[in-house]
Amino acid sequence: MISSTRKVILTCSGRGTLGVARNMAWWSHLEMAPLDPIVGLTELFKEDSNPQKTNLGVGAYRDENGKPWVLPSVKTAEKKVMDAQLDKEYLGIVGDQEFNKLSIKLALGADNPALERTTTVQALSGTGALRVSANFLKKFNPKAIWLPVPSWGNHTPIFGHAGLEVKGYRYYNEKTIGLDVSGMLDAISKIPEGDTILLHPSAHNPTGVDPSKEEWQQIEEVVAARKLFPLFDMAYQGFASGDIDRDAFPVRHFVEKGHSVALTQSYSKNMGLYGLRVGALSFVCESAEEAKRVESQVKIIIRPMYSMPPSHGVRIAKTIMSDPSLRSEWTGDVKTMANRIIGMRHALVDGLKKQGSSRDWSHITNQIGMFCFTGLNPDQVLKMREDYSIYMTKDGRVSVAGLTPKNVEYVAQALHNVSK
Repeated sequence: MISSTRKVILTCSGRGTLGVARNMAWWSHLEMAPLDPIVGLTELFKEDSNPQKTNLGVGAYRDENGKPWVLPSVKTAEKKVMDAQLDKEYLGIVGDQEFNKLSIKLALGADNPALERTTTVQALSGTGALRVSANFLKKFNPKAIWLPVPSWGNHTPIFGHAGLEVKGYRYYNEKTIGLDVSGMLDAISKIPEGDTILLHPSAHNPTGVDPSKEEWQQIEEVVAARKLFPLFDMAYQGFASGDIDRDAFPVRHFVEKGHSVALTQSYSKNMGLYGLRVGALSFVCESAEEAKRVESQVKIIIRPMYSMPPSHGVRIAKTIMSDPSLRSEWTGDVKTMANRIIGMRHALVDGLKKQGSSRDWSHITNQIGMFCFTGLNPDQVLKMREDYSIYMTKDGRVSVAGLTPKNVEYVAQALHNVSK
């Protein structure tokens, strides 16, 4: 007979049950996950020894020297925040409530009567706002969500991981490298009533192709006729055209027409707060009372997900939006970024003309925002990388922010050579 002391010794040795558990390979069945397309591209770029290598894949603003740019208005606002010596207490589940009010006013306009029936919560940039909205939809409107084809690569996994069925509607015309408005309207007219439709209000990612105001009015009419729920993903307000109000037109138009909508906002691009993860999620509802009920349910979703959002970045954004002088400086900074992007689009087309290209490259200047669909096919994209060390996603999308006065001529030459 073995004593209780002896049993403990046997169990704790490598031969006992605890030892077996410690030696089990719990995750041996897992396969290596593929690299994120953008991350993988960046890794290849880093390993490239060509002194003329150019990264046109990164989705972040770069100045004319190809360097990250901290906005002057952000530097001033951050100094104000630091000088205030604020505490590090929790903000609460909905985040900074003053920021929330300023954020939705930026989107809808300060005097919009719909503000009274809107609820806004701080989110972990646009991605976090989308994920919270996805969980909300799964719980309260668990129908399919329809994305434009193509759409931002992260949209599908965000909504798919939340358990929603993800479908696509016609958006882009490969032949014209532009908007297929008739195909889009026809596709939307066939979406089942009650489903959710995701819309990019400005600087469509990845194509850079946006509807005109008149086309947005047509889109609104079809969405209303089909009784669809619009979810706007606004990641580039002001950054697209340099005009905050112009970039917000689609959202404001839908709200003016009486739609209840969801809206995600990101301050990564238009304030350059990439790593500080500043964003917001709003619901424009039928009434103020409904908005309160929606917010109560959004809080239930957020609490077990990440509990509460961070404070530093949102304080910077709030300081900029609440200070008239800083806000004016910021809108100037935004216009500086937008104008540089627009300027590089024209410089690239001019460079292609100088190379003797007979192709029509007007789509490059017609598109808007950080990203541009060049019209290159996967084989041409590969040739750009292998022969010229110019990196872009395989669908031919480039980040125009990666172009500079120093490299645009080289890129134009390579683009011409592979597209002859």
